[in-house]
Amino acid sequence: MDREWGSKPGSGGAASGQNEAIDRRDRLRRLALETIDLAKDPYFMRNHLGSYECKLCLTLHNNEGNYLAHTQGKRHQTNLAKRAAREAKENPTQPQPHKRKVSVRKTVKIGRPGYRVTKQYDPETKQRSLLFQIEYPEIEDNTKPKHRVMSSFEQKIEPIDKGYQYLLFAAEPYEVIAFKVPSTEIDKSTPKFFNHWDPDSKMFTLQVYFKPNKPEPTKPQPNVGANGLLPPPPPPPQAQPPPPPPSGSLPPPPPPMANGMRPMILTPPPPPFGHPNM
Repeated sequence: MDREWGSKPGSGGAASGQNEAIDRRDRLRRLALETIDLAKDPYFMRNHLGSYECKLCLTLHNNEGNYLAHTQGKRHQTNLAKRAAREAKENPTQPQPHKRKVSVRKTVKIGRPGYRVTKQYDPETKQRSLLFQIEYPEIEDNTKPKHRVMSSFEQKIEPIDKGYQYLLFAAEPYEVIAFKVPSTEIDKSTPKFFNHWDPDSKMFTLQVYFKPNKPEPTKPQPNVGANGLLPPPPPPPQAQPPPPPPSGSLPPPPPPMANGMRPMILTPPPPPFGHPNM
């Protein structure tokens, strides 16, 4: 039998103590790397020779496992304690201002409440309104539902649309529900805008009136004839004839001819001066 003692048929010989130590160190290194991130260690550095250094203790290590074993040793832990004590002495901690802790309530949601929406129209004021009736049969004791108006830019569920806004209702332990309504300005006057909570029937009522849109100025419609055609436009105003020339004056010169010379005007000779018998 040429097999070594402890080996199996078809396999190599039994591992030596040196191979077992190498395998154990490699296994411990892999386990340590799963829990420790060397990229976040401020004292871990790899030099240009390919080995690893500890900047705190100024030690040199051949592999990552050797460095991890060093970090758990007494020398590294002592240097960490000394540095922490020195930093605490140089930078004394100032008393932190008292911060009020706000406890966040964690309530298990039981679903959405039932609701009923009624559309209304006031013929006198020409206003449209919506009547919301929300049922909260399992609402917590001494709790009143709340509501608010949210613009389209605040929500992140649907695409932003300037033409709509959202009306939200909330009450524990129910989920928050929202209704998409037009972005018309809401009339918040006392008789128009009101809400009511009935603790007996557990129903919350809210009525919302929208202000009417301002009417646009209407243009006058043209008069249409009996045959369905528009009447012809009025003729342009005629210019007044020129005034006649004053009496005793010469007639105006004739207009120039097309391709000829302008005719000369013969004027009568001036009267003679003096007496003829002289």
